[in-house]
Amino acid sequence: MKGQVDVVDVGKKFRLYKERNQSLKSAVMRRRMSVHEDFWAVRDVSFTVPAGSTYGLIGGNGSGKSTLLKCLAKIFTPNEGEIRAEGKVAALLEVGSGFHPELTGRENIFLNGSILGMSRKQILARLDEIIDFSGVEAFIDQPVKNYSSGMYVRLGFAVAINVEPDILVVDEVLAVGDAEFQEKCALKFSDFRREGRTVILVSHAMDAVRTMCDEVAWLRDGHLVTTGRPDSVIDEYLASLHGDA
Repeated sequence: MKGQVDVVDVGKKFRLYKERNQSLKSAVMRRRMSVHEDFWAVRDVSFTVPAGSTYGLIGGNGSGKSTLLKCLAKIFTPNEGEIRAEGKVAALLEVGSGFHPELTGRENIFLNGSILGMSRKQILARLDEIIDFSGVEAFIDQPVKNYSSGMYVRLGFAVAINVEPDILVVDEVLAVGDAEFQEKCALKFSDFRREGRTVILVSHAMDAVRTMCDEVAWLRDGHLVTTGRPDSVIDEYLASLHGDA
């Protein structure tokens, strides 16, 4: 079904180097290869995101949330398992991702929109809506290197949602910006739900996750602890932080 995402036994590892050869000469002189170990940021993670749902990923720092989100966005390729995403995916993962600091906000709308698969005609048709949603009208013709982190995120989010993806992947967008912008985001997610689109988000804002998400997955040390309704999973997660679980 369009908009459904299946995460099946996904694992992603990185190499952590203890001693690294800086040149071929050093490798020959030392007569051995660089010393490293594998670090599994995500391992054996499986869950299904139903089409048209808003799905939250929660967990502490280093739990694997952002790594998994980057796998969902096809920035990383899993070393194990697979991710099946039915439909068009758009992602907003980092402040200013896809932006060129020397270009203006307006120019970056065209740059980022094209990266996300929009034609120039499509961008022109939505340009006013993108600028209005971002709330950076007064600075739209200034280089984005002069933008605050909040302005970066608002503009990036405004572009991403106007791609009209079947699946929107978002990392901590609710942590940046004022209350008015966060309310705009919440309303847009509600619109997505009514339109049958899927949203997958990482957030440390538990109140927002409770309100917005249909289901939540809790990750810890790269492994899936549990999935379920927001209230029960979040309560269990918060209890674990206080040594009650």
